[in-house]
Amino acid sequence: MRITRYVRTLLLAIVVLTMSGASFAQIGIGISVGFGPPALPVYEQPPCPAEGYIWTPGYWAWDANAGDYYWVPGTWVLAPEPGFLWTPGWWGWGGSAFLFHVGFWGPHVGFYGGINYGFGYFGNGYEGGRWEGGHFFYNRSVNNVNITNIHNVYNTTVINNNRENRVSYNGGNGGITARATPEQEAVANERHIPPVSAQTQHEQAARSDPQQRASVNHGKPAVAATDRPGQLRGSGAVPAREAGAPYHPPAERGGTEAGRPENNVPRPENRGNEQAGRPENAGHAENNVPKPPNAGHARDLQPHEPSTPPSTGDAKRDQKYQQQQQKLAQKQNQEHQKLAQKQEQEHQRLAQQNASEERKQQVEQKHQQQTQQLEQKHTQQQQHLQQKQQPPRPKEK
Repeated sequence: MRITRYVRTLLLAIVVLTMSGASFAQIGIGISVGFGPPALPVYEQPPCPAEGYIWTPGYWAWDANAGDYYWVPGTWVLAPEPGFLWTPGWWGWGGSAFLFHVGFWGPHVGFYGGINYGFGYFGNGYEGGRWEGGHFFYNRSVNNVNITNIHNVYNTTVINNNRENRVSYNGGNGGITARATPEQEAVANERHIPPVSAQTQHEQAARSDPQQRASVNHGKPAVAATDRPGQLRGSGAVPAREAGAPYHPPAERGGTEAGRPENNVPRPENRGNEQAGRPENAGHAENNVPKPPNAGHARDLQPHEPSTPPSTGDAKRDQKYQQQQQKLAQKQNQEHQKLAQKQEQEHQRLAQQNASEERKQQVEQKHQQQTQQLEQKHTQQQQHLQQKQQPPRPKEK
């Protein structure tokens, strides 16, 4: 019964008519919340650290475990390859819940809900810079760039007619009413790169900081922007000047199966690692590998983290194992993102085709199977790697 309700909630994403062809982390649509995010806070942009870095605006993300929104600071990110620009993620009303569309890198900027994130992202396209001859040139009229360190600059005045609008979501009561243009819809079919690892780690750092939660900062986060990803402390961390609007979260948070924190607490039948705590199993590496979670989309999966290597008494062997763990986690997270992007593109095609409810449910079931199969593969990879790390048994005399 719980799975049925969960699938029904995920189907809300299909009614959205305009979706980004996205990635991250914040790729695709996999999070739904019963109430909208706070308004965008007012903050200053830290200076660009070096050439090739592109501004990625801050946004409100959802922590299902805490049942709360948290602010992911805007930050400068090194473009994954020359010629690529960032399309920000955005929240949109899906008919019964707010759905998150994750940002992505690509040769053109796609639809991001018409949200006015500022600093060149005024709701339509990007006015903060452009690529020329393999180099990124910054528009100083909307970016904080030190011309002593960065010489690829120009000045083009951009009129922001929506300056006072701090609304952070599209559709619903009080949301932005923008819809994707045919050109923006075409961007969804281009080659994309999901948020890079620095962005994923940046989001995780924000999630781990209680001061970034909306229930604590009331829409005015302690760190609104940073000069580099993940650096939420020090001179490069910029606090919000003020909240974009008064924030009053509803007493009953979540509002959907996917958004309610109590539905994201691991239950005994789903954890799959009950034996890990038993003394008789503590020495077996395969019993310390988490079993695949029951997830409907790849976007629902938690990022893989390198596990703590068991000490074998061989420092070189342990160091090599740690490197293998880091490499494996990175590869697995990339596979998460690739599958999530594929699943969202299928969502988009269904919406464009006005597919039947039966067809939508078939696709949701397929997505659930894909996600489970991927995590089963990842679990087997972890087990295999941990088994290789076990010290060789002494030879019998």
